[in-house]
Amino acid sequence: MSPKGVKCPTCRREIDWASSPFRPFCSERCRLIDLGGWLSEQRSIPGDTAEQLESDSEVTPPEEK
Repeated sequence: MSPKGVKCPTCRREIDWASSPFRPFCSERCRLIDLGGWLSEQRSIPGDTAEQLESDSEVTPPEEK
């Protein structure tokens, strides 16, 4: 069961979950603002960078038996 009313993560405006075509956003504009934040790296998921992951895998190859 989904909630009836939620807040847009960008502008915090209350929206009806069931009738919003842009959910969880209230509009195309808010959706694009959020996407721009990810593309410009203003938002990110914490973790190792790709460079760190590559260097970790090159350190020691597994030994063959």
